[in-house]
Amino acid sequence: MAFRILLVDDHKVLREGLKAILARDAEFTVVGEAENGAEAVKLTAGLSPDVVLMDIGLPGLNGIEATTEILRRSPRARIVILSMHGDENLVVAAIRAGVRGFLLKRSSSTDVIDALRVVARGGTYLSAKVSDVLLSRVQRGEPLVGSKSPVEALSPREAQVLRLIAAGKGSKEVASVLGLEHNTVRSYRKTMMKKLGVNNLASLIQVASSAGLLNDTPLATLPE
Repeated sequence: MAFRILLVDDHKVLREGLKAILARDAEFTVVGEAENGAEAVKLTAGLSPDVVLMDIGLPGLNGIEATTEILRRSPRARIVILSMHGDENLVVAAIRAGVRGFLLKRSSSTDVIDALRVVARGGTYLSAKVSDVLLSRVQRGEPLVGSKSPVEALSPREAQVLRLIAAGKGSKEVASVLGLEHNTVRSYRKTMMKKLGVNNLASLIQVASSAGLLNDTPLATLPE
């Protein structure tokens, strides 16, 4: 039986190219396509593909955020990232999110097939250049997991604002709780999105949730 593949990329031309590559190999069948992260989450739950082949730079939920949400809903899903960028922080963030493979878009079609085959069979796959990135990090003595959370880039006040926003409070309510001007809270939100690399409120809340900010810690225990 062929491995079932879900393709996720916001460029139709790339999806068509990948479908053409996979059509030449009887081991694979493309069962669906998505052009954004939210659609990928929905289709993964409905189609139960063996592997999700996904870009990072997606509109709405990016590939890393989508991976987190997919695995929350479908823990047995296997995800391979196919990205233009092999930036060290992106690679590490993707691995932390739970991807089983990571390769670059300049990889050969043979590499793509190999990655899908290995991951579909329960293994992991990193392209040579991605492995070099991780090796460099290890050689510098930096951990691949368990290091700083993205929210540690925020100031204590920004973290307070983020926690309240993630708890469902609007900007005016956050301003009232923290004794701030409404425009100040809006400014904090814009700054936090920039620092955390997200572009909408849903993604901001996802980051807060992943960092454990949605808990019962009293605000008084948080630094001012």
